[in-house]
Amino acid sequence: SLASSAITCFTRGLDLRKGTEDVLCPANCPLWQFYVFGDGVYASLSSICGAAIHRGVITNAGGAVRVQSLPGQENYPAVNANGIQSQALSRWASSFSVTPGTKDTVLEAVGRSVSTARPSTGKRPKKTLDKKVGNKDCKADIAFLVDGSYNIGQRRFNLQKNFVGKVAVMLGIGTEGPHVGVVQASEHPKIEFYLKNFTTAKEVLFAIKELGFRGGNSNTGKALKHTAQKFFSLENGARKGIPKIIVVFLDGWPSDDLEEAGIVAREFGVNVFIVSVAKATTEELGMVQDIGFVDKAVCRNNGFFSYQMPTWFGTTKYVKPLVQKLCSHEQMLCSKTCYNSVNIAFLIDGSSSVGESNFRLVLEFVSNVAKAFEISDIGSKVAAVQFTYDQRTEFSFTDYTTKEKVLSAIRNIRYMSGGTATGDAISFTTRNVFGPVKDGPNKNFLIVLTDGQSYDDVRGPSAAAQKAGITVFSVGVAWAPLDDLKDMASQPRESHTFFTREFTGLEQMVPDIIRGICKDFLESKQ
Repeated sequence: SLASSAITCFTRGLDLRKGTEDVLCPANCPLWQFYVFGDGVYASLSSICGAAIHRGVITNAGGAVRVQSLPGQENYPAVNANGIQSQALSRWASSFSVTPGTKDTVLEAVGRSVSTARPSTGKRPKKTLDKKVGNKDCKADIAFLVDGSYNIGQRRFNLQKNFVGKVAVMLGIGTEGPHVGVVQASEHPKIEFYLKNFTTAKEVLFAIKELGFRGGNSNTGKALKHTAQKFFSLENGARKGIPKIIVVFLDGWPSDDLEEAGIVAREFGVNVFIVSVAKATTEELGMVQDIGFVDKAVCRNNGFFSYQMPTWFGTTKYVKPLVQKLCSHEQMLCSKTCYNSVNIAFLIDGSSSVGESNFRLVLEFVSNVAKAFEISDIGSKVAAVQFTYDQRTEFSFTDYTTKEKVLSAIRNIRYMSGGTATGDAISFTTRNVFGPVKDGPNKNFLIVLTDGQSYDDVRGPSAAAQKAGITVFSVGVAWAPLDDLKDMASQPRESHTFFTREFTGLEQMVPDIIRGICKDFLESKQ
């Protein structure tokens, strides 16, 4: 019988390669995060587990699902069912349906889907925990930022160490489970040990017991910023594609400002939790720089990332709920994935050979690619330039920070009509569109769409774009010469060059372009 592969809450239909596939959905996916398009027949852009819950095949407890690939269709309807509101989509190149699957063996290896940086939550049939391997179901790289200030004092510092030790043990640290390190915040931050130093709970427990109390002001902001920037490097043991988490312990209140540190952590793709103990008294609040410091520092101000304990005594009952939060990687909204950490510029051929009606098909293609990404001020960004002999920036990366606004701007692009100078247009886009964001945190992509021979050289400008850190995909239609397309595309050229005889063929390419962007993102990013 077929083995089911474990997938994540975010795996989409277009991530699967086979016609029929048995998959295993994890439990407790956050319903509000699902992207589902259609009803019964779902566009392949949809989350598989989301569609399965929407259809009533499984509940939020997860389970086995059989996914059947189907051809694309027109008008996927928006329907509310089983707590999920599906969205309407006018047309998509491929679809799938979901039926109850048979639960057999789970292939751990297939767990990680191509398109997400989030690891699998493959449930193991045996519950016995191999001490060395650790808890495979909990994938996290965690820095415990402990309070070593005069606020807490030596006695409560020791109680804090006991609590952190209990959390570390319950996490199930191991080679394939969570990895942890500790940073002490006081006047100046001190990294006590890194993720790579210990891979068993026993060693970590010993290292925590050995921590010495430093004392000084509680410069938690300074420590949080330092940890976000320095702690999670590959040389220090951070793992690719595993959520990065900082758990900040605060006794009382911070002496400095946390807002900037929170912004830096989010830019670095780190999920910040704040565990506050013994809230500041009324007279102390007068000394706090910003009473709302917790909301400004956490990953998202949605209640999930803040945790309160009344005192350091009798904290055992608080261990398990905190561990459950730290292990639910589907909730780690600040982790970088290809969907929320890319800049994509579309360079659109507006020459007279395209014609008005085909130009609309090009814009529909651009919309469908853009639609797959999480566009926001701290997420992915989209820009568009139209070119003939001349270039026109339709909108830049900073113009629109919501998906709705971007899609509406794409719809409103007016067809120019004229000649074709693709090389010039690439240089223009590298300079004017990517120039302002070149030091930003997102990975840069350029998608060049053309239907003909360029009057100028494309090789030089493309090489310069790639040298500036931009990955180039070339998409040719009709008379676009293959040599030009290959000269423009990034390496490996085969997977970055696309061609179709007819403009109607653009639609079929959308999933492959999205997949290509995600593949490049995963290979480049830690």
